[in-house]
Amino acid sequence: MKSGNTITISIIIPVLNEEDQIGKLIGYLKVNSSTSCIAEIMVVDGGSHDNTVQIAKNAGATVLQTGKGRAKQMNEGAKHAKGTILYFLHADTFPPKDFDQHILNATSKKHQSGCFQMRFDSDHWVLRFFAWFTRYNHKICRGGDQSLFVTKELFFKTEGFNEKYIVFEDNEFIGRLYQKTNFSIIPHHVQTSARKYRQHGVVRLQYHFGVIHLKNFLGAGPEQLYDYYKRKIAL
Repeated sequence: MKSGNTITISIIIPVLNEEDQIGKLIGYLKVNSSTSCIAEIMVVDGGSHDNTVQIAKNAGATVLQTGKGRAKQMNEGAKHAKGTILYFLHADTFPPKDFDQHILNATSKKHQSGCFQMRFDSDHWVLRFFAWFTRYNHKICRGGDQSLFVTKELFFKTEGFNEKYIVFEDNEFIGRLYQKTNFSIIPHHVQTSARKYRQHGVVRLQYHFGVIHLKNFLGAGPEQLYDYYKRKIAL
């Protein structure tokens, strides 16, 4: 959607039972962006059983409800988005101040897709080590926690997220974007929660994520990746 000559951004946040996070994030996004640049903040709910949906509505977000599955939720958000740029953001990830301007600057330089560098809300050396690599422009260093911007035109040209992937959907899509466009790493940081690492153990969880990456590299399909995730992580 364009307002005059201004390109606008649709922020798309897939959620499931995020009542503790979603209100804070929406408020933060409004304070740290230019209202003229943001077409909408869209929360796509996958069937929450808590107060996520009502909190998001009260905070002023557009709310869509669809089936569970982050790839499905993000695709649904993209179908209804008004902006010419789609910005996919996790509910526990906070982008830098003026993130919208950084995204618009990147697209003005002919970057049709990209992300930010990342840091965790933890000083654990393992997390700091892996976050440090997000500065490098290689697909192996990418992940959904870094957030993702992509023009709507390119999103649909590349057919969006593959809904066969219950896990690794961000990485699979970003891999295709690397093949189609000059992917941009914006030199500012999002901050993402280490809550899953605190729950499962930092070294243990990072090991299992590494195995999932390796399995994908060796040709494992979405069912095999999800089976490993269910057995080793989603306990």
